[in-house]
Amino acid sequence: MAPELTDVQTAVAAASTDETARITATLIRVTGDWNLAEDCVQDAFARALADWPERGIPRNPGAWLTTVAKNKAIDRLRSAASEKRAVRELAILTELEGLAEEGISNPAADDDRLRLIHTCCHPALPLEARVALTLRTVAGLTVSEIARAFLVSEATMSKRLVRARAKIRDAGIPYRVPPPELISERTGGILAVLYLMFNEGYSATGGDSLIREPLVREAIRLTRLLLALLSGSPQEPEALGLLALMLFHHARRNTRTDAAGDLVTLEDQNRELWDSAAITEATTLLATAERCGTSRRIQPGSYRVQAAIAACHMTARTSDTTDFARVAALYDTLARISPSPVIELNRAVAVAMSQGPEAGLSLIEQLDQSRALEGYYLLPAAKADLLRRLGRKTEASHEYRRARELAPSEVERRYLGRRLAETLAETKEKNETPTDDPQQR
Repeated sequence: MAPELTDVQTAVAAASTDETARITATLIRVTGDWNLAEDCVQDAFARALADWPERGIPRNPGAWLTTVAKNKAIDRLRSAASEKRAVRELAILTELEGLAEEGISNPAADDDRLRLIHTCCHPALPLEARVALTLRTVAGLTVSEIARAFLVSEATMSKRLVRARAKIRDAGIPYRVPPPELISERTGGILAVLYLMFNEGYSATGGDSLIREPLVREAIRLTRLLLALLSGSPQEPEALGLLALMLFHHARRNTRTDAAGDLVTLEDQNRELWDSAAITEATTLLATAERCGTSRRIQPGSYRVQAAIAACHMTARTSDTTDFARVAALYDTLARISPSPVIELNRAVAVAMSQGPEAGLSLIEQLDQSRALEGYYLLPAAKADLLRRLGRKTEASHEYRRARELAPSEVERRYLGRRLAETLAETKEKNETPTDDPQQR
């Protein structure tokens, strides 16, 4: 029986997330042609949407897509080279044909993706182009998703990606892992890209689901691969810190949403369901990072400090026993290393939890007045929470409404909507007069 269209669409979407980067990376390695590789992979998915409803979803969608993409590449190269086949083109065709027996889904493909990351993160490219290209080519995000993450139009992001690929082609940027003496200068940019990739998976900027699990797993796996290249280097402590940070956060994956897919805050999560093995590994990695850093006289960077903050939360038995004073102090350190209004907002929340909501609210109101985080939904969300704790329910309702309007995902909008409804109900019980403008109070 032919599968339902929705089943096919679901299978294609899953295969796109899991297999696009792997297939694309290997075709780029063999052909050296980014446009050819991406076009052939897109053709393979278009073929899947046409064939699978009639012939059924293959048992191994990744292998099916790999074969189709590879055959598309062979056809195009044969057609282009039919008049005059150069030695290089014949070698490419021979290697592509060899993939039919070997298959692309093998351990060697891991190295292909690592090469792809190093190429995407080449220092000749602007930082924003590196991140965008990696998210598109390695992580498989759509152009519209990346555009939302960068707060630019889809057309602008599309042009940016085209320019980045042209730069790689015209500058002859090699598709390979650089030699050891050049790895150091690339590491900072690559860690930043992996961090952004993880964040997109941990808290998706769009869609119905809060978590994009394949993206999170991919970021962790690639960080492990990179770490193996950095053994004994000055960059090793920060890479260890980043991996620890990812594992601490990923350990909470089963408790961040409930059975209905709704958001559960850290304070309300069932800590008995956290992944204890991941927490243990993250704790060990962080200790190793600190030991390496001390022995090599390397000051902690932002990932090590963030991992230390995460450790405070993940090793506390309850939310109430979290050492928020230490968390606030660590945010002070982080603000010196990497100043940003988002870090100031997080620090304000930690101050509120350790010194009282008034102290934290004062800091958040300063941030709000500065407009440094205008349009960032977590600022009014945090403000609403503190106002609610202080019993200022009408003002809290206004901020929850403001945060809900700015929230990027449906999951977060639902959560903020629930909090708004609860606060409005409490306001009614107290016979306060709801108002949309807290300045009118």
